[in-house]
Amino acid sequence: MSRLPVLVVLCTLAATAWAQNPAPSPGPVIDTELAARMFRRGNVYSNLERYEEAIGEYRKAIAADPNFLDAIRNLANVYYFLERNDEARPLLARYVELQTEVTAGLIAAVSTLGELERSAGNFEAALPYDLRAIELDPGNDSQVHVMANAYNNAGDADKAIEVYRAAILAMPENAFFDRSLGRILEQEGRLEEALAAYESAVAKDPDSDFYAGLVEATRRRLDR
Repeated sequence: MSRLPVLVVLCTLAATAWAQNPAPSPGPVIDTELAARMFRRGNVYSNLERYEEAIGEYRKAIAADPNFLDAIRNLANVYYFLERNDEARPLLARYVELQTEVTAGLIAAVSTLGELERSAGNFEAALPYDLRAIELDPGNDSQVHVMANAYNNAGDADKAIEVYRAAILAMPENAFFDRSLGRILEQEGRLEEALAAYESAVAKDPDSDFYAGLVEATRRRLDR
């Protein structure tokens, strides 16, 4: 019996199997040396305020190494500086996704992302970044009020409440957060919760006549 028909059958089976399960395509070729060179050139152009040229070099660096964190961050920063926020946001999000260590760059990126999403009215997208920013930088109480006021002024009191509650967990000694939380709860007609917040402020700062007055006023409202 000729072996030719057998070989034909085997080749046909092999071709069919390859078509059904093709070999995986190779991943992107990473050239870290080229990426570093382009990154340095981008920094030079950025320092010279030649921002379009800096953008081009940073993009080349990222093309050579898609996970080059410093290039991603610097490109995002240039776009942010130029107020090209739609281009900055996805880069910042990628930087936050890839950065596994808590660094000053990560803290700034998370905070900036929250700010940009809030400014664009994307509150659902902004809130997780804002809550993480509070967790990453618990000593920054001013950012908490900026976040909460933005949500509350836009008519989204629930998010403002969530921000203050996260801040209280991060900075439990800060009585003014309890007072601010109580104010929004009172605004929303949630008087019992507001009273609890004001009482918490008094417990943290018993010498404050202002907090004590809020407790008394809220109790009177509840007793009506």
